[in-house]
Amino acid sequence: MRVKYLGSFLAVLYAIIFLESCTGSSKDNLPERIPNEISYNFDVRPILSDKCLACHGPDANKREAGLRLDIAEEAYRALKENPSAHAIVPGKPELSQMYLRISTTDTSMQMPPKSSNLRLSAYEIDLLKAWIKQGAKYEKHWAFTVPKKPALPAVKKEGWSKNEIDLFILARQEQKGLSPNEEADQERLLKRLSLDLTGLPPTLAMMDGFVANQNANAYEKVVDKLLASPEYGERMALPWLDVARYSDSYGYQMDNYRSQWPWRDWVIHALNKNISYKDFITWQLAGDLIPNANKEQLLATGFNRNHKITEEGAVDEEEYRITYVTDRSDTFGKALLGVTMECAHCHDHKYDPFSQKEYYQMFSFFNNVNEMRATYTAIDPSVGKPESFAKKPMMEISNEDVKSILKFVNKPDTSRLIVSVMGDLDTTRKTYVLKRGVFNAYGDQVQPGTPKSILPFDPKYPKNRLGLAQWLFDKRNPLTARVFVNRMWQEFFGRGIVKTSGDFGMQGELPTHPALLDWLAVDFMEHNWDMKRLVKQVVMSATYRQSVVVTPEKRDADPENIYLARSPRYRIQAEFIKDLVLSSSGLLVKTIGGPSVKPYQPEGLWESATAGGDVMLSVYRQDHGASLYRRGMYTFVKRTVPPPSMGIFDASNRDLCEISRQKTNTPLQALVMMNDPTVLEASRVLADRLLSEKSETKAKITKAFRMIICRTPTDKEIAVLTEYYAGEAKSMNIKQAERLLSVGEYPQSNKADKKLLVAMMRVISTIYNLEEAITKT
Repeated sequence: MRVKYLGSFLAVLYAIIFLESCTGSSKDNLPERIPNEISYNFDVRPILSDKCLACHGPDANKREAGLRLDIAEEAYRALKENPSAHAIVPGKPELSQMYLRISTTDTSMQMPPKSSNLRLSAYEIDLLKAWIKQGAKYEKHWAFTVPKKPALPAVKKEGWSKNEIDLFILARQEQKGLSPNEEADQERLLKRLSLDLTGLPPTLAMMDGFVANQNANAYEKVVDKLLASPEYGERMALPWLDVARYSDSYGYQMDNYRSQWPWRDWVIHALNKNISYKDFITWQLAGDLIPNANKEQLLATGFNRNHKITEEGAVDEEEYRITYVTDRSDTFGKALLGVTMECAHCHDHKYDPFSQKEYYQMFSFFNNVNEMRATYTAIDPSVGKPESFAKKPMMEISNEDVKSILKFVNKPDTSRLIVSVMGDLDTTRKTYVLKRGVFNAYGDQVQPGTPKSILPFDPKYPKNRLGLAQWLFDKRNPLTARVFVNRMWQEFFGRGIVKTSGDFGMQGELPTHPALLDWLAVDFMEHNWDMKRLVKQVVMSATYRQSVVVTPEKRDADPENIYLARSPRYRIQAEFIKDLVLSSSGLLVKTIGGPSVKPYQPEGLWESATAGGDVMLSVYRQDHGASLYRRGMYTFVKRTVPPPSMGIFDASNRDLCEISRQKTNTPLQALVMMNDPTVLEASRVLADRLLSEKSETKAKITKAFRMIICRTPTDKEIAVLTEYYAGEAKSMNIKQAERLLSVGEYPQSNKADKKLLVAMMRVISTIYNLEEAITKT
């Protein structure tokens, strides 16, 4: 649906810019100095990883001169091509060929070679020289060492910290000469908290009650209330849907419908119920292998069947089956271990200590699923029919199930409901190293196992997915807890303590607060992997509650806000933008779970991309009624044509496991907010409701501002909006008004004057278009 109102574009734009002007308001820029004590993990390894290990690292096939620099014994050993020399002689840089080659000006001898286009800076050369002089001590990669709970640091600023998190953050700030911001004002803090815990803005009643409550525990009471709300599970499920690559279609060329949504209902239920992270993951990995498994545990295994599945005929079934196993194995590595295991699919990992053999040992845990298609006809006759909405192995959810063990599944009717789940063969399928990653190029046979550099697989565990889950939650596993608490930190601060939340390996970024990361990881394990407790710890901290206001001095000292001397400020997720618009206008339908819905979307998108699949998805058939006003997370995701407006706001297309969304800023986003039917309809409906109230214009606009921006407007802001309303009401003609009022299917009350209604509609649309409306402040 397209709406044109270019005549008022400049007026709206002027109002937005003017209102924005009404709002109040990583690296040190000093020369780098060589540390007194050089850490291999934090100072040396990043240089070697970036500049040296591609040719002198774990990948034996790419290793030059037989030299390996990531292992001490190899680096100290006599050179293969010159047995009288050594790459590194601890304590003696002048005898160390590595130092001599990186510091020489002779380009024929210089390392890295000129052809590599890599260069070491003078600082890096001096640092490596000093490290060798200090004894060239190697350390195991920080992420592959078992976390230990560090002592709480001492700080100078007393009285600011509210829990242990703050002590670690403040200690780091004090090291950098920074100081934390004051706590945000109550209105902005409540908006931040409500969006972070529920994905929805606070109601007027919540705002009034919080501002009026001056008790010391007022904030904690609001935190507990939001954590207990059913919307909490929906909000926390969203990033997991990205991780799990959930979608409503199979992908590939046909991209037909799949009925996988009951698994999404389970995720929301599990998060609201606050089952332990250990059970949350174990059930998804191996719920079908748990002794006496019930239907809920089996449904949870849908996690590993969310990947793309082809329905094309005349394809090599084994090639695609290997693709599915690869997806499951790679998702396990990225999502749960935070490592790039996929880089060892075709050869030994170039940077991390993972061999290709270890990759296929991990792969073998997922290689026993009974998922081969029974037919090999040119066109599978079941494609596009209800029996194809899930693929074997599958489970059926009966009407009796949703009255008993699966009460959380929002089954809308009595028709057959099937879901793809996990189920192994009766006999073990052999697994081989695949040469160059080619599906039928068999190398050596391998047995289930895990990378030794992380944690060798304990023989006491069964060699199946349940054993893999037990290995994952072995307290000696250095990654599981670290990776999860880091991802939770990312949800609330915009970036993880390890910025590369999907890569804790050699090429990943170092943690900004390593002691805090380890403290949180160990504390999380000590408290039974309690996810809600972890979330509450974070939002109760003084670090989280800080104001977003930034001084020029702080911006210059820490432009990326690495040390968190202010609260981060960034746009909310795509789905939550829709939620905010619907909720603030009163249109939101809060039904939890059920099948995905098809809201407003530009015409012709699905039709232009269809490959002639099932009739359900070859043409976009928009829903009507309550389905138009469901939360953004329930929007139908077709992999080949994902929801366009959400894609513009960086939503995942769910092709593969996604740990962290991009944050872009483009003109298309402004155009969506100004022209999207959902925003315009919400503006009309809210305007209609406000005009029906017996109050002054100023009061109506103030109420709209509070409902959308979640704070009281300034006098200047109200003056601008009131003047804009008066101008629009005066200049509006009835024909133009009727065209604008036709946007959206929600019925009009027909009580308000049409010119006044459109004038108020435009005021509200302007408020929605303020940057602050969709920004976590």
